[in-house]
Amino acid sequence: MAIDITMPALSPTMETGTLSKWLVKVGDAVKPGDVIAEIETDKATMEVEAVDEGVVTEILVAEGSEEVKVNAVIARLAGEGEEASPAPKAAAAAAAPPAAAPTPVAPAAAAPAPQAPVPVAGGTRHIASPLARRIAQIAGVDLANVKGSGPHGRIVKVDVEAAVGNPAAAVASPAATPVQAAAPLPAAPLPAAPAPAPSDVPHEVIKLSNMRKTIARRLTESKQTVPHFYLTVDVRLDALLKLRGELNKALEGQGIKLSVNDMLVKALGLALVQVPDANVSFAGDSLRKFARADVSVAVAIPGGLITPVIRDAANKRLSVIATDMKDLAARAKDGKLQPPEYTGGTASLSNLGMFGIKQFDAVINPPEGLILAVGAGEKRPYVIDDALAIATVMSATGSFDHRAIDGAVGAQFMSAFKALVEAPMGMLA
Repeated sequence: MAIDITMPALSPTMETGTLSKWLVKVGDAVKPGDVIAEIETDKATMEVEAVDEGVVTEILVAEGSEEVKVNAVIARLAGEGEEASPAPKAAAAAAAPPAAAPTPVAPAAAAPAPQAPVPVAGGTRHIASPLARRIAQIAGVDLANVKGSGPHGRIVKVDVEAAVGNPAAAVASPAATPVQAAAPLPAAPLPAAPAPAPSDVPHEVIKLSNMRKTIARRLTESKQTVPHFYLTVDVRLDALLKLRGELNKALEGQGIKLSVNDMLVKALGLALVQVPDANVSFAGDSLRKFARADVSVAVAIPGGLITPVIRDAANKRLSVIATDMKDLAARAKDGKLQPPEYTGGTASLSNLGMFGIKQFDAVINPPEGLILAVGAGEKRPYVIDDALAIATVMSATGSFDHRAIDGAVGAQFMSAFKALVEAPMGMLA
């Protein structure tokens, strides 16, 4: 029986994607774990692995095809004992120009009977792709509680991602993540037609990437559906800068260098723990109150931005945060992050201080309940011990979802953040 290969959902927000490149052709034999294609998602270009063994008989969607819907059939494999000769329409699809629209998908074959888990010594081995297993391990999902949608009931990546946030699927161990991913907000359509450009001004039309389309949609949703309110505090950085210098001198032999941003990530995580009522997200008729502070950090990449997550930021050493952040930022810019590495944060940090920005209001990244925007540290007149002096001061502005966080709670959080930065030895306790 033919085996359908479908367009995978490579991120929780992905609805369509661009099939950037085929790494196999008709007639090639593939086995589970083989990389068969590159898909451009709303966040990055990612590799797609085969989950079944067989020979490619049809390629139904050409390279470069855009707006390919999740779960659409993009190729087929010949199953065991099936004739593996390539079909004429497969060759035609593979040779189609990049701009061609996706070939209409033929009706899928009748679904085979689900395959039962395989008993092994010491327990049961559940049929899952290697990538699904890796994501399940990172996200703390128990495969025993995940229903597979792949051929023969195989658990694939999209099944694990759908289970993230489902308490019934969580691994029953202390390592399981307490963070639950809220359901995405209803999609807010982009304007039907753009405003006409002035006819006498030379210009070019730049087609939106999948990432830019998603940024436009999600930020529009956020500003339309999330009632933002903003609180700003001025924070003295002198003690933090002094401590950073001392720590970097001590860490020099290990090749680790702390940035101010690394220390702010730690302070944000600790502030969320100290004010747990701010570590929440709105979920319709309930609130999700998180038992751990997972900080999403905005990173600019070509064509947009992405928010890799520092898990359990409050309890990580500064040296570990610095190492993790360096690795995540580098792989983010190369488009190599996996969905569990940039989703599931409980609050965000956006830092534009390196550009000399003094203060700004950031847009909340749903389903999170707050985002902290920090500007540049600069020398300013400042009252210290009832005397006017010069200090290095940074403005920090919190954007809060008023459905989940009240003004007093937001103020407590900003006060806790300010206190941690101004007395940074508390971050080492």
